[in-house]
Amino acid sequence: MYIEWFLDRAIIHIVGLLNLIGVLIITLASIKVIISLIRSRFNFKQEGKKIEFAQALSLALEFKLAAEILMTVVIRTLDEFIILAGVTLLRIIIGIVIHWESEAKEKKQLAETNTKASK
Repeated sequence: MYIEWFLDRAIIHIVGLLNLIGVLIITLASIKVIISLIRSRFNFKQEGKKIEFAQALSLALEFKLAAEILMTVVIRTLDEFIILAGVTLLRIIIGIVIHWESEAKEKKQLAETNTKASK
């Protein structure tokens, strides 16, 4: 009884903290990219910045996904579970897409670097 009460209270705070960390990562990465765009006079061909931003989004998504996983401990009804499962599935899919896109851009950048070095 006491353990359940404690877990209910503690998990809510931990989930809030994990979500806050995710939001902070997204905010700081966005500010960094905006500053970089302004300095480059809106040169959108900076692949390195795109990769860096995608990695930050992926990291933030991992924190938010961890919060969703912890929320499964305090679920009381089937409706809450279905909503949580849907949100979790969407976040997993988004994470996979961001990771895939980031890897593709890194490979493209590496290939371009190797092509320029061999000339």
